[in-house]
Amino acid sequence: MTPAPVASLAASMAQPQGPQLKLLDAGAGVGSLTAAWLAHVCTQRRPPRGIHVVAFEIEPLLIPYLETTLDLCRRACQQADIRFTAEVRTADFIRAGVESLRVDMFRSGPQNTFDTVIMNPPYRKTLVASEERALLDSAGLGSTNLYTAFLSIAVRLLSPGGELVAITPRSFCNGTYFRGFRKDFLSRVFLQHIHLFDARDQAFSGDEVLQENIIFRAVRSPKPLGQVIISTSSSAESHDTQEREIAYGQVVRPDDPDQFIRLTTDGVADEVSSQMGRMSHSLEELGISVSTGKVVDFRSKESLRKDPGPNTAPLIYPGHFHEGFIQWPRVNFKKANALVRNAETQNLFVPEGVYVLVKRFSSKEESRRVVAAIYDPTRMPERLEVGFENHLNYFHDNGKGLPLELAKGLAVFLNSTFLDLFFRQLSGHTQVNAGDLRNMRYPSRNQLLLLGKRVQEAFPIQSEVDQLVSEVLFPVSEVNALNPLRITARIEEAKQILVDLGMPREQLNDRSALTLLALADLRPEAPWSQASAPLCGITPIMDFMREWYGKSYKPNTRETVRRFTVHQFQDAGFIVANPDQPKRPTNSPKAVYQLAPAALALLRKFGTAEWEPALATYLSEVGSLREKYTREREMNLIPVKLDGDRILALSPGGQNVLVKQIVEEFCSRFTPSGMVVYVGDAENKHALYGRDYLAGLGVVIEDHGKMPDVVVHHVEKNWLVLIEAVTSHGPVNSKRRGELQKLFQGSKAGLVFVTAFLNRQAMVRYLPEISWETEVWVADAPSHLIHFNGERFLGPYEK
Repeated sequence: MTPAPVASLAASMAQPQGPQLKLLDAGAGVGSLTAAWLAHVCTQRRPPRGIHVVAFEIEPLLIPYLETTLDLCRRACQQADIRFTAEVRTADFIRAGVESLRVDMFRSGPQNTFDTVIMNPPYRKTLVASEERALLDSAGLGSTNLYTAFLSIAVRLLSPGGELVAITPRSFCNGTYFRGFRKDFLSRVFLQHIHLFDARDQAFSGDEVLQENIIFRAVRSPKPLGQVIISTSSSAESHDTQEREIAYGQVVRPDDPDQFIRLTTDGVADEVSSQMGRMSHSLEELGISVSTGKVVDFRSKESLRKDPGPNTAPLIYPGHFHEGFIQWPRVNFKKANALVRNAETQNLFVPEGVYVLVKRFSSKEESRRVVAAIYDPTRMPERLEVGFENHLNYFHDNGKGLPLELAKGLAVFLNSTFLDLFFRQLSGHTQVNAGDLRNMRYPSRNQLLLLGKRVQEAFPIQSEVDQLVSEVLFPVSEVNALNPLRITARIEEAKQILVDLGMPREQLNDRSALTLLALADLRPEAPWSQASAPLCGITPIMDFMREWYGKSYKPNTRETVRRFTVHQFQDAGFIVANPDQPKRPTNSPKAVYQLAPAALALLRKFGTAEWEPALATYLSEVGSLREKYTREREMNLIPVKLDGDRILALSPGGQNVLVKQIVEEFCSRFTPSGMVVYVGDAENKHALYGRDYLAGLGVVIEDHGKMPDVVVHHVEKNWLVLIEAVTSHGPVNSKRRGELQKLFQGSKAGLVFVTAFLNRQAMVRYLPEISWETEVWVADAPSHLIHFNGERFLGPYEK
């Protein structure tokens, strides 16, 4: 399902034009995208006079909810004086789309065209022998994944000038696997806007996200329509959006036969791309090949050995990587250390020699996507042929080993921050395929040998790797040019300072690190000893980020910088506000900030032997920011009145403001004389938990059970009212309703489900998700309830 904030963000990228609009929502679900798109269209300065929606959804359980959403859309259009019609098609979109294309294949184009297509298509591979693949092949759409199949059909159904807005995995942007799809897709539409999420688990936090997702807008046009907008944010709801416009040729290079979609999000990424463009050689030109490890362990179970023995050879897994080299054998290793040498396994080995290995999958703990190590047989107990497990790629010379110095230089290049930054422009997931490595450009053989000669017995640490790459590959840089390695390292240093100061997790990000650097007027090449303390306003802080670190945040991010970074620095005494005019109002557009003298003195010692003792002294005098925030939270707790004289203290902010109103306003009106038996707190998970009371009602909750925010027993009617407070997380939707029913399945009291919002504006965003047979309460109209269907009001439906 598409979360409401993601749907709103996707809809905001649409730019539909014309008096009559026709929208296609393929795989509509409950209609979240259609509702968000309609809300966006209705607020335009010149809204259309008529809208027709065609929504495809094959899941019968979702159809009633989709129809309800479309009915709400119809009402909204009536209020906006827009004629609205809609049809729900319960057919398979792929089959229907292919049939439509077949009917119109002898005409100039499909007659059933749309001005806008908006979709969050399903993600699943299409099997070679499946009916889906046969349908797609019959129409010349040989897509290997459902989401690319949806996109292929959708672009063919666009009218001239029509737009496609889609939420998809980023995987189609690079690699040979999607090359055919990219060439066809990009021959029909031009990309106009691409939005990325900095964190892969934020936009779809309720799902197991294994790769990055993007939202993009593409337009059917005979030529590119100006520049392409590239934007990024940490989540769909955050206000830390970076946005820039670049030429279409920088996104899809006209001379690129693979049609990779390059996503350079800032000036640093531009410089990385430019420097990578100066790499002079392909692997083939270097006389080097790269392949995937031949050993698939579950197919060779009988030949695996925990430890080496007679007639075995080394078997290398990613777990054997250790500080740039291979550590073999490993004691107490979960995997096998060896593979038996026999007729069945002989073709799984490569000859004894030096190889460079790269992990095909990097773990969450690793800071780099590309992780390389050197297999050097002279470091092994015996010099034998060797097997590489299938989760590894290995560089070789026509199936044989590489010269040691060349291998060392190649490993240094592959492990550099420079290469990692470039690889992230192309790849949105943690998988590193041999094809990705094969298609990259590399330094010359002489440059790789120069790098290799600098590596001795121990592999250099990351800062030394980056220094080597900078000296050998980029010995001269332009004055004031953005230095990607220096910028990346400096931002990481600033984040480490914030960690050492005890900054809460919410401020351990690039935005806060860049704010610190701006307040210290510290440019990438300058040492920390040169930190200063100029008077600095929010706009100059953001100008500094853009000019010296290549980070261009949108103008509306100013308030985010002020509220979620500068205020925290100020509250901790790390900076002072308006030292030039202390009486200046804090909300004045002329407000300025300055590092406190003690903080400036501390920063100037970072990276020296004096840092640790200076930090200890500073914290002993000022206290860590985390400790200070903890004290402030204790001082500013929100008092919540319970029955009788009981008072409950909740931490300030977040959903607890709404929780307080639920207990004091909702309960007093709708559960009079009721017993509040559970209240959750954003920081103290169980602020109030009547475990024994619930047990008396037949409810036993396991520790990992996800409780609602408030649970109230309406004693008079024997109802157990389960209330969700919606500020950042979702309402009682169908999924959540099922979870709560299961969690409270032993209840002797009837279950009532309530979703609470601060106001009706907040409720509108989640209307399509709210489950039937539940109630909605809005704090700004506390005496009213909104009832979603059913034969009774505020009552249980199951006993």
